[in-house]
Amino acid sequence: MTKPGRPGARRAGSKKGATKGTGGLGRKALEGRGPTPKAEDRAWHPAGKRKAAAERYAAAGGKGKPGQKPQSNINRGSRAKSTDDTETVTGRNSVLEAMRTKIPATAFYIAQRVEMDDRVKEMLAIARHRDIPVMEVTRQELDRMAGFDGVHQGVALKVPPYEYQHPQDVLEDVLNRNETPLFVALDGITDPRNLGAIIRSTAAFGGQGVILPQRRSASVNSAAWKTSAGAAARIPVAIAPNLTNTLKEFKKQGVFILGLDGGGDVELPQLELADRPVVIVVGSEGKGLSRLVTEHCDQIVSIPISAATESLNAGIATSVALYQVATMRQAAQ
Repeated sequence: MTKPGRPGARRAGSKKGATKGTGGLGRKALEGRGPTPKAEDRAWHPAGKRKAAAERYAAAGGKGKPGQKPQSNINRGSRAKSTDDTETVTGRNSVLEAMRTKIPATAFYIAQRVEMDDRVKEMLAIARHRDIPVMEVTRQELDRMAGFDGVHQGVALKVPPYEYQHPQDVLEDVLNRNETPLFVALDGITDPRNLGAIIRSTAAFGGQGVILPQRRSASVNSAAWKTSAGAAARIPVAIAPNLTNTLKEFKKQGVFILGLDGGGDVELPQLELADRPVVIVVGSEGKGLSRLVTEHCDQIVSIPISAATESLNAGIATSVALYQVATMRQAAQ
């Protein structure tokens, strides 16, 4: 008679399958699936999508190898993002202007089923002529590249980090061309969209450069590129290790320093230095010009506005000042 055992107990030797220590040699061997395909050979992978787009581009008569990835041998700048050594220019006007000025772009992105106008056709022609890889992507991908507040209009361009110049080099270039210097220096402007607007206004009214302090300043990033509408490709932007010292050096070379401030000692329409070499210094909306910069200004200039308006945006104030200076210079000729 069999003795009852513990519930769930099993007699010795009744265990089936591989025993302890066999390493599972009794199991049926698994069949392998072969080596993992390369990323570019997987249709759903971003690399596969790039390869397919490049093949379509090459089949349409474009140059470049199918599956070619954009490469960049540009050294990372001091203000470049730590995770990427490129900036993304978005918007049809900005992208076209950057391509026209032959910035060494690394890739041109175009949305699937994009509306073709003359600007897009010119972009594609320039890309083919300069061997810039063309990537066809979804609008969702362009949305991600442009950022939450970016407007890409179906196109984007990857460009290397902006190459800043030295203020003294920019000044010497202007003097060598026998032009009257007109620069804008920013003192505490941290919004890149303000910077882009100021670069655009500088280009529109005959300015030859924008000077940024090395610290506590906006940089020429994708937002500044977008707002400048491509003017960042034409107007040099210089980095001053010390803005105060740079202004002092400019003064030694006959350049007058004009600070914009609501409490200025002269109103803009009465400015008498417009036809001289000048640097217009613009401070932040909140703090205005710093004390050290104010001490080195030859004049503090105010823009007359209605009492109902407390102040002007830094970009707008710069545009008004540049327009007034340009108008006075034309009248003096």
